[in-house]
Amino acid sequence: MGIVNANPDSFSDAERAATLEAQVERALALVRDGADLIDVGGESGVTYTDVSAEEVETQRVLPLVRRLVAEGVTVSVDTWKPAVAEAVLDAGAAMINDVSGLRDPRLADLCAASGAALVLMHTRAAPKQEHFADYKGDVVADVVALLEELRATARERGVSPEQIVLDPGPDFAKSPAESVATLRALDHLHKLGRPVLLAVSNKYFIGAITGRAPDERLAGTLAAVGEGVDAGGAILRVHDVAAVSDFLEVRRVLRGEKPVPDFDAGDERLKWVRQEPPPGA
Repeated sequence: MGIVNANPDSFSDAERAATLEAQVERALALVRDGADLIDVGGESGVTYTDVSAEEVETQRVLPLVRRLVAEGVTVSVDTWKPAVAEAVLDAGAAMINDVSGLRDPRLADLCAASGAALVLMHTRAAPKQEHFADYKGDVVADVVALLEELRATARERGVSPEQIVLDPGPDFAKSPAESVATLRALDHLHKLGRPVLLAVSNKYFIGAITGRAPDERLAGTLAAVGEGVDAGGAILRVHDVAAVSDFLEVRRVLRGEKPVPDFDAGDERLKWVRQEPPPGA
């Protein structure tokens, strides 16, 4: 899952795609790099900016969703607002990525009616609010219990089991240590019987471990991706699709899961860095 933000305040975009054309090109580039679906966001989860009005968020994401659907791209939309979800589902979005912990169950109604997938994420904080819950020393038990509850709510509102994806919510209402504890116990979610979305790209817990700013966390992201895949992560939500694709491909070959692919032995790019001639040469 490649990430394309249509909002002005994302904390981790190395380069801001400010226009619709730039956002479309960014998305298509991620697809070329190996993304199976594109997660479009119209509001950052950072807590130092205000909640966007539904109309504003819709204006940000709807044109991009329409363009990508027309290009044959499978689109997810990161939103917790029913009005935004309804608009993008009508435009052909295939998934709603709700980071609110189903604060508004109408999202489930919309996904039930449309057949779109629904991501249910663990969080004990309201959207755009910084809050560290008291998990009484067992954040993992809380993650499992809430996701089980959210799954039941979605089912009661008509969402089929096949439409549900679960997200343990690293960094959401969790300290870095709690996020790490949650990811270490990712296998605990298997009993819920649904695919797990692993959203670890450039996250704060990686910064806490490495001391690096969001745009310097690729190596840490790859480490988290590797561990998460081993623990059963099924969908990887990442900014740098090419790097993650390369990481996973080399990993598969080294593990004997795939052979070394056919390659062009005459391709000089594979042997050394090409030296550009000096100016005026």
